[in-house]
Amino acid sequence: MRQRQAPWWGLAAALLPGLAQAAELDGSQLSVWWGVPFAGVLLSIALVPLLAPAFWHHHFGKVSAAWALVFLLPFATVMGPGVAWASVVHALLAEYIPFIVLLTALFTVAGGIFVRGNLHGSPGLNTGLLALGALFASFMGTTGASMLLIRPLIRANDNRKHKVHVVVFFIFIVSNAGGALTPLGDPPLFLGFLKGVDFFWTVTHLWSHTLFIIGVLLAVFYAIDWWYYHRREEIQPQDPTPDTPRLGFDGSVNFGLLGVVVALVLMSGLWKSSVVFNIAGTDVGLPGLLRDIGLIAVTLVSLRITPAGVHENNQFAWAPMLEVAKLFAAIFLTIVPVIAMLKAGVDGPFGAVVRAVTNADGTPNPAMYFWATGLLSSFLDNAPTYLVFFNTAGGDPATLMTAMAPILVAVSAGAVFMGANTYIGNAPNLMVKAIAEDRGIRMPSFFGYMLWSVGILVPLFALLTWIWF
Repeated sequence: MRQRQAPWWGLAAALLPGLAQAAELDGSQLSVWWGVPFAGVLLSIALVPLLAPAFWHHHFGKVSAAWALVFLLPFATVMGPGVAWASVVHALLAEYIPFIVLLTALFTVAGGIFVRGNLHGSPGLNTGLLALGALFASFMGTTGASMLLIRPLIRANDNRKHKVHVVVFFIFIVSNAGGALTPLGDPPLFLGFLKGVDFFWTVTHLWSHTLFIIGVLLAVFYAIDWWYYHRREEIQPQDPTPDTPRLGFDGSVNFGLLGVVVALVLMSGLWKSSVVFNIAGTDVGLPGLLRDIGLIAVTLVSLRITPAGVHENNQFAWAPMLEVAKLFAAIFLTIVPVIAMLKAGVDGPFGAVVRAVTNADGTPNPAMYFWATGLLSSFLDNAPTYLVFFNTAGGDPATLMTAMAPILVAVSAGAVFMGANTYIGNAPNLMVKAIAEDRGIRMPSFFGYMLWSVGILVPLFALLTWIWF
């Protein structure tokens, strides 16, 4: 069917043909040095908060902008302003804006729900809350589920001496593994959805892996929590949080808005429309456009109708969302040449990466894709890492969902599950850590946390590899 083009963008295309049409980047002709700004962004995210936390807290936006300019200015000079402009537009419209709009909607809606009342943190209750959080994570995102449940979980255990393990397993299960079943659950899967992976593909192909990981983690947690719970002097004689007549939710109208978010994302994936707006060489479909407009409307409605007291009780603030928005703007821009070079395969500058995840006969190796994606997700960020290996495997969603389904499963599982290996593997990890420390819990250091993840998660991932990959 013929595509319709927005009239005013058509006029812009006619007036600025060099900006409206960009030559396809030939990754085989690019130098590996074009990947330095992308690596710089990711290494900055990983290292600067550890080496200079005060500097990073005040200047992370400037650092991100600097890396973006380090890429964009030479790129525009060498490739021409038309190619540079088209690359920026594609990064914004095809990936960044839909990504940030969805995260903002989930962050806002979850921040508008406050769990009222006091629970008592027994092993059974804590395990149940972690299981509930894992279920919520695939439908309101790992960020949304983490922000909704971490505070009531901490309150439930504030009369106990040992609480660190509760928060650590919360990060393992709710902030990471629980988001593996739908594109709403974790940013890497939403990027795959934007690239053309069907909405229900992940649940049909990853449910067994996810059930295994979460089931084993819940069993291990219950055993550890039971051991602590039955030790002498574990329970304080007086609960810091007084009991309330009943439990409940304040701002419960946001559950309805959460349903609207799910419906909008489903609509954009299931509705096929011939109406396409071509903007500087990037096609923007009508379903995706309506989804993003709807998500913006949901965000504004939530802010409008949520009582101020709910936001105060949740200590709702925009700082975490602003940090994600600024960092990912640089990530999605600087990753452009990296993706082009990976698409060039073994003949491109990153041929060594492609060969590392490829068998001697030229077939892709699922186990290597799982571990390569997972290890990079552990120390960098799982969303761009997913995108890198998605394109290393060819970048064609139709092929990846069928003939190469084991590879897409490996990339998806590695990105989501191994984001729990470090505090910096997934955005909710640091947010949960910060909330726990604010409530007086002495969380492990960066490497102290890794002792937990290496001791518990890595053997699980090895077993997962043996069973499925």
